[in-house]
Amino acid sequence: MKAVILLAVVGHILCGVCDCLLSYTRQGKHLRRIDLSCIKDPQRMAEEFRDMPLSWPLISMILGTFSILAFGFAYFALSVWMRGFSETAANIMFVSAAVFLIPIVTHHVFCGAVEWLYIRLGRTDEAREAVLEMQKKTMSTMFAGYAGLLVYLAVLFVMVVSGRTSLPAWGCIFNTLVFMMAMLPTKLPAKGNIAGALMYIGLLILI
Repeated sequence: MKAVILLAVVGHILCGVCDCLLSYTRQGKHLRRIDLSCIKDPQRMAEEFRDMPLSWPLISMILGTFSILAFGFAYFALSVWMRGFSETAANIMFVSAAVFLIPIVTHHVFCGAVEWLYIRLGRTDEAREAVLEMQKKTMSTMFAGYAGLLVYLAVLFVMVVSGRTSLPAWGCIFNTLVFMMAMLPTKLPAKGNIAGALMYIGLLILI
């Protein structure tokens, strides 16, 4: 169990790096976060992505897929562990883990493909229209994935805080939802993966 949880920590860290590959671009010798408001202006968007290496979205898609696979094992392992305390909670967590992981890996690949295609097609107005259309038409994968994650984390939080598991009730703080709410006011990149890594670091210590 601990080996699987440790793998999840590594997976979330790597997936966070993949998120940054899609969220940052080069500016000389430094990195600069992409201003997403640029998508409303074709010229600004072309300028924003001018110095992004074409390899970054490609690396993000491939490495991100394997990173999600790596941390995915822990989500299922936790649902199996929960079976010792509640069959119902375990089943909900198992199904919601699947609903989270399958669409979210698809969403991650789509996000990388959108940026790769835009850069590869020369950052033209036509390329912008095509990739934004693709992004809008595939957003359902993001909504489905995060809906599954929300259910999963809510069940885990309730089970722990109510004392229905072997973990101390205060262990409920080691939950992605808790860390996400704490980080929302910040400008940290890859908040979801940082929160996920922190959750599994806590569970690695407690379980």
